[in-house]
Amino acid sequence: MPFIHPHLALMPDAHLGKGATVGSVIPTLGAIMPAAVGVDIGCGMIAVRTQFPADRFVGAAAGRLAALREAIEAAVPCSAGAYNTVLTGTAAGRVAELETLADTAGFDPARYAGNWRLQLGTLGSGNHFIEVTQDETGAVWLFLHSGSRGVGNRIAQRHITVAQERMKQWWITLPDRDLAYLVEGTDDFWTYIRELRWAQTFALLNREEMMDRVVQCVADWSGEDVREQERINCHHNFTQQERHFGKQVWVSRKGAIEAGKGMPGLIPGSMGTASYVVTGLGNPVSLNSSPHGAGRMYSRSAARRRFTGDDLRAAMAGIEYRDTDAFLDEIPAAYKDIDQVMADAADLVEIRHTLRQIVNVKGD
Repeated sequence: MPFIHPHLALMPDAHLGKGATVGSVIPTLGAIMPAAVGVDIGCGMIAVRTQFPADRFVGAAAGRLAALREAIEAAVPCSAGAYNTVLTGTAAGRVAELETLADTAGFDPARYAGNWRLQLGTLGSGNHFIEVTQDETGAVWLFLHSGSRGVGNRIAQRHITVAQERMKQWWITLPDRDLAYLVEGTDDFWTYIRELRWAQTFALLNREEMMDRVVQCVADWSGEDVREQERINCHHNFTQQERHFGKQVWVSRKGAIEAGKGMPGLIPGSMGTASYVVTGLGNPVSLNSSPHGAGRMYSRSAARRRFTGDDLRAAMAGIEYRDTDAFLDEIPAAYKDIDQVMADAADLVEIRHTLRQIVNVKGD
């Protein structure tokens, strides 16, 4: 593509994806490829470090962890089509903020999803998760992964379609139709940017809302208010303007986090493996980026053919989770070795904490 500047950066967790590999960092001048940003706009991670030591959740307390998992599953709708039935007070405040942002952006999100307000505070499925974890010091962290849900997906799909229509209209032939792009300065481009920014904010607030509910579940379960020591919230599917190699460019990270010097970040492993709290090193060749996770080695269908429920139970030994074959395509062996990914990223980020799972919650 003629508008790449100065080069593409590919992360060590890269794997096949629509429009671009997941794990791509794509800097562009004067154009953006919506499919290369991805359909889960703003997908990312949030983590909270609590005051609790791990012995409050393991050992004698382990027998009570199922109750905590079930409480989280009741508080946060899990699975692709599960939504809230009413808005909590905190969700209503965040929805009001999003309504104001949508008015400023000049569009009605109900055009894409009539129930978008009830989507705020919902997890989804696939590799989205909620976890209670402990770090190497024994401190307990709450950790979750999700994005802009159905409304963000529909916004993305709409603008991918518009870009593809413009390629036909302008007689532009591409090696792949998902490389279709929008040209800066056109109404199509700025409409996409406004709605994309809104979806990125939705994703960030969605994670905040879910984390607040998880915090309350832990407080109720433990009988003690959670005192947050630290909170980190970061995207790994997003676009923003940055300056690299002498020029202002649009940087689209599809399955990568921003890792500028000193920036906090979160890199999850797969179900049953470690996740990491990191600090960016500001590597210029990576365009100040780092991997976002383990990256798939097997497709979902291939994982289901290859692995069994017993394989999953063995991989999740010692972790409280809902024992079901519905999660078989998320088995750790379907993903790259997260420890190898982190070793490959040693010049991109510094590891601050290594997190090991105590409780795992996923959507079917």
